[in-house]
Amino acid sequence: MERKEEGVKIAILGAGAMGMLFGGYLARFNDVTLIDVDPSKVESVNAQGVRILEQDGSVTASTPRAVTNSAGLPCQDLVIVFVKAMFSRSALRENRALIGPDTYLATFQNGSGHEEILREFADPAHIVMGTTQHNSSVAGPATVRHGAGGPTMIGPLNGEPEGLQFIAENFTSCGLRCQVSDKIQKMIWHKMFTNVSASVLTGVFQMPLGFLLDSPDAWALTETLLREAVRVANGDGLGFDEEEVVREVRTHLEHSRGGFTSIYADLRDGRKTEVDTISGSVVRASRRNGVPAPSHEFAVHLIHALEDRHAIVPD
Repeated sequence: MERKEEGVKIAILGAGAMGMLFGGYLARFNDVTLIDVDPSKVESVNAQGVRILEQDGSVTASTPRAVTNSAGLPCQDLVIVFVKAMFSRSALRENRALIGPDTYLATFQNGSGHEEILREFADPAHIVMGTTQHNSSVAGPATVRHGAGGPTMIGPLNGEPEGLQFIAENFTSCGLRCQVSDKIQKMIWHKMFTNVSASVLTGVFQMPLGFLLDSPDAWALTETLLREAVRVANGDGLGFDEEEVVREVRTHLEHSRGGFTSIYADLRDGRKTEVDTISGSVVRASRRNGVPAPSHEFAVHLIHALEDRHAIVPD
């Protein structure tokens, strides 16, 4: 992907909260297209642009285009996957024409293991693994509320990290501070610690993040999931400090007390969750490296059972 004065062509698969957040920022200096299957959302974005409600009360507005079908669009310089993990393969299959031999294919999805699907659509040298500390929630048809911010990290699946520096510079120029890392898998796990503990439990309790700090029993459960996940990650040689991770997650929750997670929203609204790529990632790593993860196995079954409440109707 070469530097261009007019920016680069970027397609974002999925115009949910994070897709609109990234699309809104990246449209400042790039040719951005949001692709989503919801016609009403696409119509709203095209009619009024994307509005990002910032934490300081200001509004960031931009005008990416939005489509339900990518037919007729040229190959993109960068395609970013922001759909839920269970829809990745179908979204990429339907938009395969956007991915040319020089297209970079990136994921910032929750959890881990997404590269296995991305390999089906791009060569490993053009796959970008990413994680971000930004979070966002939908506040209207084309409006999102920007929660906690922080650095966005990217790294190559194969190849040298320096080859992705242009993407990092592009993101940073648009207001998404981005760095390239040669330890991207460790960064992905670092973010996943919050998801596999706090996100799962806020879904179970149907409470905001602050509840996990206010209830001693809820925090005990959070800490159990956290410590177990760290031990599993270290079974892969990632070298996390368990006490430091617990402190960092607790600090994050203090700064996001009123926040709600995607698992919370999915269970509330009767949708399938991404638990298989979140807590399920810990379980798969546990089975691979032999470090026990019984709490996360329980969490996966618990979330799926909660999903089944809407599918199984008693006689």
